[in-house]
Amino acid sequence: MTEAKTHTLDAPGAVLYYDVRSNDASTKPVLLVTYDPRGAGRSKRTDGAMETAVEEQADDLHRLIDALGAGPADIFASSGGAVNALALAAEHPEQIRTLVAHEPPSAQDLPDREQALAACEGIKQTYLREGFGPGMAKFIALVSYDGPLPDGYADQPGPDPAMFGLPTEDDGSRDDALLRLNMPSCPAYRHDFDALRAAPCRIVIGVGAESSRALAGRGGISVAERLGAPPVTFPGDHGGFLGGEYGGMGKPDEFAATLRGVLDD
Repeated sequence: MTEAKTHTLDAPGAVLYYDVRSNDASTKPVLLVTYDPRGAGRSKRTDGAMETAVEEQADDLHRLIDALGAGPADIFASSGGAVNALALAAEHPEQIRTLVAHEPPSAQDLPDREQALAACEGIKQTYLREGFGPGMAKFIALVSYDGPLPDGYADQPGPDPAMFGLPTEDDGSRDDALLRLNMPSCPAYRHDFDALRAAPCRIVIGVGAESSRALAGRGGISVAERLGAPPVTFPGDHGGFLGGEYGGMGKPDEFAATLRGVLDD
């Protein structure tokens, strides 16, 4: 496997950054796992927009696969990336061989839909009003909540950011991609299940063994039910693939083995 080479791709309203690792001896399809979505990391928006729609992200994936000349590709996508990849599968299934969508936080079909979407909107408003620490503290509390959200959940005060090692002072910035760009549009996205069920590509929903009762795990289960196939259980929780990055330690070796087994099936 060669060292990663960084590339850029011009898209309407953004410049996308992505990394390519190649293995000339491999005959397997291209596996798309990482790039910086518009508004996040190195992929800065150039149009000044402060919100990003799922449809925009899916269109970026479409452009990226085209630019690579890599279709039909295998895709592993997690969390909000899984929502974006499912939107791509509905619009451009010909670009995909197998999509493994790990824990898409899709709230529209959950019994506590209203509470979940209200909580997501509350996270964004807390961020805009108070800054990164309080907004992220509310986000962590939401995504780790065990089971359906009770009535009035969104009106509860958030936890102390210091509990999670987050800053308690507001630095004035309001450019965090997760809290400003993806809340609540990603959890609120309505999937085109008719198109997904009719898609010629293979779609596999993954759910963490330790997170099936959290919001994203429950969202994944609900998507799998609508698609008519049971989800595949992956080791660990929502971040089961992490190996210590970003402060999270999952079960990366076991996760990778499960992923390879799904892709080779």
